[in-house]
Amino acid sequence: MPQDIVREQMEYDVVIVGAGPAGLSAAIRLKQLDANLSVVVLEKGSEVGAHILSGAVLDPSGLDALIPDWKAKGAPIKTAVKEDNFYILGPAGQMRIPNWPMPPLMNNHGNYIVSMANVCRWMAQQAEELGVEIFPGMACSELVYGDAGEVRGVVAGEFGRNPDGTPGPSYEPGMILAGKYVFLSEGVRGSLAKEVIAKYDLSKGHCPQKFGLGMKEIWEIDPAKHRLGTVTHTMGWPLGSNAGGGSFIYHLENNQVYVGFVVHLNYKNPHLYPYMEFQRFKHHPMVAELLKGGKRVAYGARAISEGGWQSIPKMVAPGVALLGCSAGLVNVPRIKGNHNAMLSGKAAAEAAFAAIQAGRQGDELSAYEADVRGGAIGADLKKVRNVKPMWSKFGLIASLMAGGADMWANTFGLTVLGTLKHGKNDAESTGLAKDYAPIDYPKPDGVLSFDRLTNVAFSATNHDENQPAHLRLRDASIPIMVNLPQYAEPAQRYCPAGVYEVIAEDGKAPRFQINFQNCVHCKTCDIKDPSQNITWTTPIGGGGPNYPNM
Repeated sequence: MPQDIVREQMEYDVVIVGAGPAGLSAAIRLKQLDANLSVVVLEKGSEVGAHILSGAVLDPSGLDALIPDWKAKGAPIKTAVKEDNFYILGPAGQMRIPNWPMPPLMNNHGNYIVSMANVCRWMAQQAEELGVEIFPGMACSELVYGDAGEVRGVVAGEFGRNPDGTPGPSYEPGMILAGKYVFLSEGVRGSLAKEVIAKYDLSKGHCPQKFGLGMKEIWEIDPAKHRLGTVTHTMGWPLGSNAGGGSFIYHLENNQVYVGFVVHLNYKNPHLYPYMEFQRFKHHPMVAELLKGGKRVAYGARAISEGGWQSIPKMVAPGVALLGCSAGLVNVPRIKGNHNAMLSGKAAAEAAFAAIQAGRQGDELSAYEADVRGGAIGADLKKVRNVKPMWSKFGLIASLMAGGADMWANTFGLTVLGTLKHGKNDAESTGLAKDYAPIDYPKPDGVLSFDRLTNVAFSATNHDENQPAHLRLRDASIPIMVNLPQYAEPAQRYCPAGVYEVIAEDGKAPRFQINFQNCVHCKTCDIKDPSQNITWTTPIGGGGPNYPNM
């Protein structure tokens, strides 16, 4: 850090970055093990849950292991799944896939439709009752390293920088929160986790991480059409052969449904517009009939880790551990990762507790790594490890058949295919614009489909305009000089919040504009930019979306 900036320092046993299911589980478990441990959780959102977006159908196994009496303690987990539906869509119809040939792991019996934002708010209450300190609105802007090169802590709570990055008149330098161990549970593609993975070469020997972009709306629908506890997943139209992905529709309480759409970010055609694919999906007759007469009440988006077992990096380095989506623990065919996030937090806490009891600090928590890979999380992910690479290589129908067979075989501890590898990362998968036809998308009708900026307003996103842009370009010339002629500058389309624009005014050269105030912190730009020119960092303060019950 600059020599002229002096920061106060606070010492803890464990510093946790991110109040999601992984970070909160770690905090709770640490206090369960030893009430005298000092534990702090730092959350960049304005409140716990403000930046939490998930499907979500929750497998309660993680919470069962952490807080067995969660029902008695009033967890906001009420809607049990009653019905599972799977469809392949065509432009005007659908074909239901029967449940009976699916592997048992795909069955949602015993799972719950939840708002993970509200589950995290409840978990934060449980943590605070145990004595955990939780500080929302405290973005962690940098890591602090010790003399031996170990992660020693983080800088949090920096405020008051001018748009050019210099300290303003009300500048607050923030403080260093140091710990014997630091847990990074920032979610997908967190900026600190990205730094740690690069610094310690944690991805060496592992496949590149793969990602999807998940977009979600909450709708209030006609009570006559509402079927509490119904879970529906679709594949096929409108994506077709353009990209992998699919949708989810979950019926929860209060005549509400979660309507979501996921696009795998390894798509080749740079003209693809994931947000508009989502909006077009809602015009399918099956979906349009469900939503007719209803109203959208919330919108959000986030990236999803999809690499699975092959892409989990080494999860520990000196003084630091990666938890949950920071390590990429999502089970892609099940569309579930929250249970593994909770289990990872529990495992990391147990490893740190044992280390501290033994008088250690700042070393690698190898016991945590062994627990994840050799325990319930590893078993969950190894069974489905070939589904994503098969989908990427062979397409939807072939992967459904071969992937289903492989999952069935792995259910019995057998393997025919071994472990398939992922190929390029998602940025490298992007093709040249000249090799692909542009896609004509219908204009949103304002009833079922909406333009991006209108929908972003339903995410309650806000950033202080007088702060430095948290979306940084490695080279400011690349968007116009490279990405525009070669890839038709796909940032205009892959961003689900309209952050990036190419402005072409009469008689003037085109220019690249970043509307960082719109950013919903999905991290897609950091992942998909074909030149890997955009770096997502944490904004100052508690800026970003303010999700109510996503």
